[in-house]
Amino acid sequence: MVRRIAAGPLTEAAFAPYGTIVAAGRGEDRLINAGLCHRWHDQCRPDVADGEVSVSVFEAEARRLPYALDLIERHPIGSQAFLPMTAHPFLVIVSDGPEAVPQAFLTAPHMGIQFHRGTWHGVLTPLHAPGLFAVVDYAGDRPNLEEHRFDEPWEVAAG
Repeated sequence: MVRRIAAGPLTEAAFAPYGTIVAAGRGEDRLINAGLCHRWHDQCRPDVADGEVSVSVFEAEARRLPYALDLIERHPIGSQAFLPMTAHPFLVIVSDGPEAVPQAFLTAPHMGIQFHRGTWHGVLTPLHAPGLFAVVDYAGDRPNLEEHRFDEPWEVAAG
C-alpha cells in the first residue's frame, strides 16, 4: 500500500506552526530609493541558539510530482530559510516528527519560507530547473543536522 499525501497551496495559517512565509506583498510595505523600490520589511528573523548566521546559494536538482518522500531533516540549533532565485514554485514538506503524517505545500512564484528551529522538514525540493536558492541558516561549529529516513516512503502528489 502506498502512503500518500496531497500538496496544497502554502498559506500563512497552515504553515505558521512550522515557520514563516517570505514574499513580496506580505507585511509592511515601505517605499525606498526615491520611491523606486518596495521593501516588505522584517519578513523573517533567523533564530540560532549560538553562533553565526550564513547566507549560501544552493542549486538543487528539480523533482517531479508525484514525489517519493523518503527523508526528512531538522536543524536543532538554527532556523533555515529557502529563498528562491527564480520565479518557479517549489515543494515544501513539514512534519511534527518522524512518526507523524507529513504535510506538503506548493509555494506561489517568488515565495520563500523559513522553517522554525527544530522543525522536521523535507529537503530542498524545486519542481523546475534551475533549482537556485539563497539559503539562510546556522554557521557555527556545532552539529545542526538530524536526519530520518522512512522505512516506507510517502508519495506526494499535487492537491
